[in-house]
Amino acid sequence: MTLDPGLSTAGLSRTVRSSRPFDVGLTIAPLRRGGGDPCHHVDAAGAHWHASRMPSGVVTYRLTQDGPDGAQASAWGPGAEEFLTGLDRMLCLDEDLADFAPEHPKLVEAHRVVPGLRMLRTGLVFESLVPAILEQKVHTKSSFAAWRTLVREFGTKAPGPAPTGLMVAPDAQTWRLIPSWKYHRANVGPQRAQTIVRAARVADSIERTAALAPEEAAKRLRSLPGIGVWTVAETAQRAFGDADALSVGDYHLAAVVGWSLLGRPIDDDAMLEYLEPLRPHRYRAVRLLELSGQARKPKFGPRDPITDHRHH
Repeated sequence: MTLDPGLSTAGLSRTVRSSRPFDVGLTIAPLRRGGGDPCHHVDAAGAHWHASRMPSGVVTYRLTQDGPDGAQASAWGPGAEEFLTGLDRMLCLDEDLADFAPEHPKLVEAHRVVPGLRMLRTGLVFESLVPAILEQKVHTKSSFAAWRTLVREFGTKAPGPAPTGLMVAPDAQTWRLIPSWKYHRANVGPQRAQTIVRAARVADSIERTAALAPEEAAKRLRSLPGIGVWTVAETAQRAFGDADALSVGDYHLAAVVGWSLLGRPIDDDAMLEYLEPLRPHRYRAVRLLELSGQARKPKFGPRDPITDHRHH
């Protein structure tokens, strides 16, 4: 790691390379919770900025594409060195796709046209869990707004030469102590608010699941009240690098898979049965389908209304 005087004399930098094509933007896109995410920013040059809480401290990092197979990273703050040391692991540059051999023509084509996708393995479980809880059974527009409101009020300013407004999400203790009426004002219903508070109380145990096999980690997370299969999958997709973490229970997913690959709608059980041969790459297959433009789902009727918990 070296100093990067082009951005800040206090910043560390590192370049990592892969043995096959790698796309920075597609790989880290799941970290962004909507266009106005206070913790994530894409600048005019296409660089991705993100702020996180590493075990060693907060970090602001900036990732850019470096050729067809590499990423250049700069980082600031107490957690900068730890972040850069683990960058290869976070970006899953060690992925082995030898056992990923889809047969459906659309998946074959998706894999061909999107060769640079990797999974994400941040290891920051609680950081991924909270926004996933906020997204439970509500419109993404509503959950993203709640995330923005709470992070802006209770988060902290990102270190280093960060873009204006970039924030580090609150730590577990802060999430635990946010008053219920503040959650209510952010349009977060009591069930989701209580789930976040309960999770925050055992945040240290939650973080330790990053060292477990994905199956065992998922089992431990599901043992927490209010956290089910969908929430665990959304967390595993970002924190564990789990290419099989299918978001079962998602409002749209089964229909998208059915219409895209079978030309008809299917339910979750049929989706699981159909995608079983793709294990342990079911989430990867769905993500490739979406990114390649192969995913489709006819629009029928008006969308469900957004529930506003602030008036209840």
